[in-house]
Amino acid sequence: MPKWSNSPKAPMARHVMQSIAQAAAALKVRNPLPLVGDLLERSFALPDDDPTYGRNALTPGAVPFEPSFCEQEPDVLRFTIEPMGPHVSPVTRRDEATREIRRLIRPVFGPDALRWFDSRSEEWRGMGGLGWMSYGAWLGSAFDEDGLYAAKVYYELLPSQIDALAPNLARLTRLAIAVMPSLMPIFTSIGCRREAASQRVTFMHRGSLVLAQIGPLMNQLGIGHQLPSLMRVIGVALGGRFEIPNGGVLIGLRNTPAGVELKLEILLGAIPDLPAGFLDLLRLGLAERPRQLNALARWLDAFGLGEGDEAGQFSVLSVRVNPESPARISLYIRPIEFELRDTIAEGRSPSRPPP
Repeated sequence: MPKWSNSPKAPMARHVMQSIAQAAAALKVRNPLPLVGDLLERSFALPDDDPTYGRNALTPGAVPFEPSFCEQEPDVLRFTIEPMGPHVSPVTRRDEATREIRRLIRPVFGPDALRWFDSRSEEWRGMGGLGWMSYGAWLGSAFDEDGLYAAKVYYELLPSQIDALAPNLARLTRLAIAVMPSLMPIFTSIGCRREAASQRVTFMHRGSLVLAQIGPLMNQLGIGHQLPSLMRVIGVALGGRFEIPNGGVLIGLRNTPAGVELKLEILLGAIPDLPAGFLDLLRLGLAERPRQLNALARWLDAFGLGEGDEAGQFSVLSVRVNPESPARISLYIRPIEFELRDTIAEGRSPSRPPP
């Protein structure tokens, strides 16, 4: 892992941007900084030893900058941030995330994509509900060799806003809650990529979850035949664990051309006995897919995590399935957290809220 300057006055933006630039070079993708550098400078303007960075909803106790590897897009540089630092209001953060994604979408994906985003996000970027927001919004982006590949914004979601979703997604959301009353919708992600756009609803599961308990929901969604592959990937990675503690599971749903996609996210900070060999076990689960396994190795090296000697560097393991695709993984990391462990220790949370 790279070592940053010890200057107490260096802004955290310097380190975030250095990490992104190094990863982009290693992965041979277009440098994101010309497009998002200004936002990063505003979002991480505080000194790199400021403990208030840990007070965020994206990665509690760590700097709110979270890169992720996606098996389905193995050569893409992806990261999510909580914009504008720890001291702005949720409304300011939401408005800034909205402005930034609109700025990114129009010149790259075109006016039709922007109109689609505006129509889908109207409920969440308007004036309603300003008093209830907790963090406002997060912003995610992805880059490949041609530049911006995708951009999305994560908005907080109330159960009363389900009717504002697209009709098919609203029906899907109500079905999920009817089948599993333990699910509570908490945010919606709205994003565009080249020649495609989508919206997902993500639920927090209240209480512990035995993985087999999602079988009835998957059956209702037409993806029950993918439950064994999902359980196999998670069971191997977690060393035979099939029960996830309270606060450790998110479930995301969206409609795709292949049918409904279910995304099961395991918040690794909530697992009290995460195996010391977690990364080796995860690799074992990819052993039959050498291209993805090699891509994961390149991605980990790009962020200085080739050895994976710190289990706490990994924040989320997610697994996606749809009617045509068995389990495919994504892995989220916190690459800067351990550079700051002494200064932000008091701000750590015992478990991470939704990613």
